[in-house]
Amino acid sequence: MAELTARAPRSSSMSVRKVASLGMLCAIAYVVMWISKTAFAPIVVGGFLTFDLKDTIIAIAGFIFGPLSALIVSVVVSLIEMVTHSETGPVGLLMNVLSTAAFVCPAAFLYKRRHTFRWAVSGLVIGAVAMTAVMLLWNYLITPLYQHVPREVVATMLPTVFLPFNLVKAVMNSALTIVLYKPVVTALRKARLAPEHGAQGSGEARTSKKSWAGITIVGVFILVTGILLALVLAEKI
Repeated sequence: MAELTARAPRSSSMSVRKVASLGMLCAIAYVVMWISKTAFAPIVVGGFLTFDLKDTIIAIAGFIFGPLSALIVSVVVSLIEMVTHSETGPVGLLMNVLSTAAFVCPAAFLYKRRHTFRWAVSGLVIGAVAMTAVMLLWNYLITPLYQHVPREVVATMLPTVFLPFNLVKAVMNSALTIVLYKPVVTALRKARLAPEHGAQGSGEARTSKKSWAGITIVGVFILVTGILLALVLAEKI
């Protein structure tokens, strides 16, 4: 009985810390969304598609707390975006949640199974493919309704506009996730706002500082490549 009593405060404390961490990550994701929309405002693909890097923060939330937490953060951030920034209303909310969830949830699920860099990258790749497939379907279904264009026109845009746009968006978010995950999770753990992974996280712990430096350089290179591809899609270069 005493053991159960001792465990309860610790569990309650961890729940409070988790809620605080998720709230903070929601706020950061919103700020990143706003900065992205502002910075990438001139880079418009297909006349209405703009790039957004908030999935980076939501993916990090998923890596730390699991896929369900990532889904919750994606819904909360999309709701706040709808009422403060978006002009597409519930349709934009739906598309935002579908896109983000399809990207971050598979990545978080795989990383939850084994906390290693290889599984993180595998999860991001699978998430990128899932997001692209999901958005091809939903853009085909929804875009004609709010853009007021024939479905046949949208069908011709799937391979030329929606496919490359979502792939490039996924590449940028994946690369930035790789670059930012280590410093963000380290800061949260020092503040006791993120759990230690213990034995499961041994693969993560064994990654040396030199290896992380190399990973960061590669991530930055991929991110820059993604931005250049975005400029190409928007016909800016």
